[in-house]
Amino acid sequence: MLVIVTESAPPRLRGYLSRWLLEVRAGVYLGDYSVRVRERLWEVVTHEIMDGNAVMAWSSRNESGFSFVTVGKNRRIPVDWDGFALVQFLPEQDTSER
Repeated sequence: MLVIVTESAPPRLRGYLSRWLLEVRAGVYLGDYSVRVRERLWEVVTHEIMDGNAVMAWSSRNESGFSFVTVGKNRRIPVDWDGFALVQFLPEQDTSER
């Protein structure tokens, strides 16, 4: 199983992903492909994402049963903790001036 979730993705990237994967919700794509196809899809996502962000998760033979990668600016960043992939939340940026 392969899942790609995008936010603020350009239309051409959304169109490309929808040719390969089923878009079950806006920006949420599902499929079941080989490692080679998965890596090629991720190359296109990282190249075309522009100011958006994306995460790709897939079934994997590890303790959690899945692996994932991210690209783009997001408050959630992946962290490796003794071989476990966890997600760390960054604090919100205060943009107001005092």
